[in-house]
Amino acid sequence: MEQKFNLVATAASGLEALVGKELRDLGIECQVENGRARFQGDLTTIAKTNLWLRTADRIKIVVGEFDAFTFDELFEKVKALPWEDFLPLDANFPVAGKSIKSKLYSVPDCQAITKKAIVERLRQIYHRPASVPFAETGALYKLEVALLKDHVMVTLDTTGPSLFKRGYRLEKGGAPLKENMAAALVMLTNWRKDRPFYDPVCGSGTLCIEAALIGHNIAPGFNREFACEAWPWFTPDVFEAVRKEADEAANYDVQLDITGSDINGQLIEIAKANADEIGLGDSITFKQQAVKDFKTEKEYGVLVANPPYGERLGEEESVRRLYKEMGTVFHPLKTWSKYILTSDLSFEEYYGAKATKKRKLYNGALRTDLFQYWGERPPRVKKVD
Repeated sequence: MEQKFNLVATAASGLEALVGKELRDLGIECQVENGRARFQGDLTTIAKTNLWLRTADRIKIVVGEFDAFTFDELFEKVKALPWEDFLPLDANFPVAGKSIKSKLYSVPDCQAITKKAIVERLRQIYHRPASVPFAETGALYKLEVALLKDHVMVTLDTTGPSLFKRGYRLEKGGAPLKENMAAALVMLTNWRKDRPFYDPVCGSGTLCIEAALIGHNIAPGFNREFACEAWPWFTPDVFEAVRKEADEAANYDVQLDITGSDINGQLIEIAKANADEIGLGDSITFKQQAVKDFKTEKEYGVLVANPPYGERLGEEESVRRLYKEMGTVFHPLKTWSKYILTSDLSFEEYYGAKATKKRKLYNGALRTDLFQYWGERPPRVKKVD
């Protein structure tokens, strides 16, 4: 029977519930906690979650969990874990660390002791004398020892560069939105693939590209590789099968109505290049246009915007002028739902209307709010008997 692993999908603060929903949509039971969702699975689960999760940061294997109050205890409990199941003799295994509200508060010491305990275990298993150092010339196995209130979790990262690195961003604007944050914003709206989608300040195009990936049901990780694919014990045909399945699940024929505009023509060229890079150039219309010039006859669309935040680019006054423009231009669009992300808590005052709902999200370390203005619902089509 294939080995089962305890796994976590890590996530930015405020996005954990979305990651949980994504896991359940993949048919995976999970528990959502601060900063992560926990679940169990085999190699296929690891491959599938790396390939499909749009809003997570990383997929990690939990090698072990325990309480530790002294460095001796930390050493012995790390050493007792079955490291030989994960790390071959030539493994390159750096150990990162963090410690919050724990007696063992020195992170460098926790890292050094964890590393030493693993080396000690592997020496015994692989019969290596203490005089011969480990070469660490093989594949990368990034480990982390994380302490929270004296509870230790030791994890192995299967992902490599964070999941937000989809591989399509050739260039970016001055203050880009991470791809997984952009996907989260799209998923927090009421947008569906049969409705118009518009980003009036699209920058390098990330929100529109993520909407197109969702609309076509394309796995966000299809364009990249993952750290665990280099591990000798990770069967190569696992990813091959999961990628083939993902390719078959994609719907390239669906017609999407996705538009992004920006006042900066240079950014529009970058957005087009990014969309072309991932093969979605035909699914998105990008055009140079100021917010004040936006007009549409379309109905029941969804508008998602991540305008520059005052403190982010140091232009508070012009940003607030932009908020006023947005209010003037978007207010008449009664059937459209609008979702605007900003760290400016006085946004509603300048926009000129109170949000239907607000949601707190963290864009990196920055506290932001998603101001939601829900549009009128389309009339229900009466069923003909």
